[in-house]
Amino acid sequence: MKKINVSEERCIGCGACVAIDPEHFAFNDEGKSSVVTNENLESENLVNAIESCPTSAIEMIEADETNETSTNEVNEDLEEACSEECNCETCECNECAHHEEEQEEN
Repeated sequence: MKKINVSEERCIGCGACVAIDPEHFAFNDEGKSSVVTNENLESENLVNAIESCPTSAIEMIEADETNETSTNEVNEDLEEACSEECNCETCECNECAHHEEEQEEN
């Protein structure tokens, strides 16, 4: 069985999916997209909403899959970006100095 998954790490809250398909998407308290329902997965609006996401944060996954797949892909992207040069303060990769400082504090 399939379900809709929105990666909170990738979502930038642009609202394209909410505007195109309010049946399936709404904003959460953080201003990012969240799934309203996993009914009617054959909807043309759902397909259009997924395709409209500028960060590819929305995907269809098997219901028994966890969010680990999406999170791992995002972390790999962050590691690649941070291995070159990292100026972020919220990075969760394993390569940048900010992450190393955070681990030392904990």
